[in-house]
Amino acid sequence: MNIWILLGVFVAATLIGYKLISDVPSLLHTPLMSGMNALSGVTVLGAIVATAASVVLSSKVLGCLAIVLAMVNIAGGFLVTDKMLRMFKSGR
Repeated sequence: MNIWILLGVFVAATLIGYKLISDVPSLLHTPLMSGMNALSGVTVLGAIVATAASVVLSSKVLGCLAIVLAMVNIAGGFLVTDKMLRMFKSGR
C-alpha cells in the first residue's frame, strides 16, 4: 500500500511541476534556473546524508544515483546559465 502512495505523490509532483514550468515566460528562465541550482545543491546534500545513513546496499546504490543525477542537473544548469549570460555581453 505504501508504494502506491509514493507513486501517487511522484506522479502528482511530475504533473504539477510540468504545468508550472511550462507557464513560465522565457524572460524568467535564467533567474529561475539560478534558484533551481541552489535548490539542487540542497538536494545533493540531502542525498549524501541519506546515502551515508542507509544500511541496505540497494538504498546506497539509489542514493549514489540520486547524487549523480542532482550533480548533472547542477552542472547543466550552470552551463546553460553561463551560455545565456554570454549572449548578453557586448562584443567590445
